[in-house]
Amino acid sequence: MKVALVGNPNTGKSSLFNLLTGLNQKVGNFPGVTVDKKIGSCRLPNHEVVQVIDLPGCYSLHPKTEDEAIVSDVLADKHNAYHPDLVVVIVDVTNLRRNMLLYTQVADLGIPTILALNMNDLAEKEGIRVDADKLSSELGVQVVKISARHNVNIGGLKQAILDAPKVAVHNHIYTIPESSKTLVADLAEETDRDTEYASLLFAHQYLSDRKYVNGNTDRVDSIITQYAFVSDDEQVKETLNRYQYIDTLIKDIVQVAPKEEKESVTDKIDNVLTHKVWGFVIFFFLLLLIFQAIFSWAEYPMTLIEGLFEWLDEIGHQFLPAGVFADLLLDGILAGLGGVLVFIPQIAILFGFIAILEDTGYMARITFLMDKLMRKVGLNGKSVVPMIGGLACAVPSIMAARNIENWKDRIITIMVTPLISCAARLPVYILLISLVVPDEKVFGFFDLRGLTLLGFYILGVVGAVFVAWVMKGIIKGKVGSYFIMELPVYRKPRWRNVFMTMYDKVLTFVVDVGKIIIAISIVLWVAVSYGPPSRMEAIEMKYESPEMINQYAPEELDRMRSSEELENSYVGIVGKAIEPAIRPLGYDWKIGIALITSVAAREVFVGTMATIYSVEGSDDDTRNIREQMERATDPVTGEKIYTTATAFSLMVFYAFAMQCLSTIAVVKRETNGWKWPIIQFTYMTAMAYVASLIVYQLLR
Repeated sequence: MKVALVGNPNTGKSSLFNLLTGLNQKVGNFPGVTVDKKIGSCRLPNHEVVQVIDLPGCYSLHPKTEDEAIVSDVLADKHNAYHPDLVVVIVDVTNLRRNMLLYTQVADLGIPTILALNMNDLAEKEGIRVDADKLSSELGVQVVKISARHNVNIGGLKQAILDAPKVAVHNHIYTIPESSKTLVADLAEETDRDTEYASLLFAHQYLSDRKYVNGNTDRVDSIITQYAFVSDDEQVKETLNRYQYIDTLIKDIVQVAPKEEKESVTDKIDNVLTHKVWGFVIFFFLLLLIFQAIFSWAEYPMTLIEGLFEWLDEIGHQFLPAGVFADLLLDGILAGLGGVLVFIPQIAILFGFIAILEDTGYMARITFLMDKLMRKVGLNGKSVVPMIGGLACAVPSIMAARNIENWKDRIITIMVTPLISCAARLPVYILLISLVVPDEKVFGFFDLRGLTLLGFYILGVVGAVFVAWVMKGIIKGKVGSYFIMELPVYRKPRWRNVFMTMYDKVLTFVVDVGKIIIAISIVLWVAVSYGPPSRMEAIEMKYESPEMINQYAPEELDRMRSSEELENSYVGIVGKAIEPAIRPLGYDWKIGIALITSVAAREVFVGTMATIYSVEGSDDDTRNIREQMERATDPVTGEKIYTTATAFSLMVFYAFAMQCLSTIAVVKRETNGWKWPIIQFTYMTAMAYVASLIVYQLLR
């Protein structure tokens, strides 16, 4: 049996889905679109297993966004692969009137339905009491009181699912107007929808997006034209009619205790956190705290991970027979993975803080706070959600931009979101900052490295805002934008949820990055270890000649030979070819190779440097990547390669450059073509080159 969970955003639907399914869930996309599809299995009291589908949050079945179009199509089309046998509508009891609009629409589709009244703990605190039995009697459905946040009466909901009828027996609410009856009948015959309201929804959805139509579009066009169906007018009439019904329904069912006229705790906190001055100051200091923690809290576990990989390298060189396989495993794969996985503690800390901000309700305040600023550069508050999500990863953040109704706002948001410093940039920043920024305190409290890291995150935001302002004047749009947002009450973070988020994000990082790193490390190791045979033979003859053997000590001879072989390898040849273009930025050919491999994913920079320096070093050199890069010198001048100027130039390049194939792919999919991805890649690369050139020339 398929059970669909449906509800407005912020009603606790996803929390309920997690409680019902536990870890037995899979996340994918609905066919042909980028909307998340979450499906899991749930065991009922009689041990029967049902399939639970967490449909995207929506306010109405009249589609305004792709999320709402998916929900409307899944529920209204009985031939849809995800059409449910039972719908559980989750409503927030503290906002029952507004939430019930969606319930009345679902009920008219003729699917067996259960109404779950969530957040009863909050309702009781606010003096709101709902007579669930009377509501059940009026609607003709089972009504279950639950609290998903505190795991209250989830067993009762499972029992209700078990007891649910196989066919809908509840009352229909909205009567189709006589003027639309013939239209609905003709559409039902053409599209094989089995209820009047499903046919009416099809007419609304067809006018907003034709890709959900399976029948003859010419025939549908002629039916809608024949009856002069105007979707917007019909929606207004229907919504007013439904709210009249809801007002009558809840009049005797919901009792609200008289309140004293005083500010709630949430309002008092909001007076400070959303203040036009103090709100920004507090947000800035909160960011500063997060980036201080990323450095100070992660140092010990990072040292342990570095020690583990050094020990593995040492054991490998002791026990594995010398040869190509050992070199590939230790100098290629192990060095590449070790260079990136050492940053797991810092990524976990970043995601942990983001999860806390979301769970407490503060993230919504940040969105509200930034709305006025966003409007000045041609965006709105909805653009902040993808941009804040960009701190984690640009791919799902760009997908989240589909909820922005205004086309111009959506395109600009997609174009600037990759400039926000994502988790993939974090390993690059941390590695380079630890090389050139001293571990000192500023004003006796602030860590200089944490301040520097915060500076690069702010640089990404400033760059995104600047580009959005430029594009505001270039890209033309006809429709004005608006921003409507519900601010949830403040709540204590659910620590289990926070730790689950940290675990999921780190696991995704390790698996996704691990696959890329292993693949690139193997290719890179081959390209680093081998070169044109004629060049390699010449080097071998040179270093086996009596003159070289007599002139240099064996250790010095090995070091010189490794360095020359590296320069004449396939990687060295490519690196030397691009070196003239990147020399003005302060980069040598080794950094150039890392820039090329980083096009796949930014964090590959660290793995690439680890592989290159590991191959260049001797077999017993088990120093970690940070120590190897710190000791790296220019063979001509003898000066350190990673000076302050070079490191900051490199970080600025990574702050602005588009180096992520996954992001390019998702932008192409979201914009239906290569035009915008090409523009995005070109402007970001040019911006990165010019900015890093200026930084290097100023700091050198």
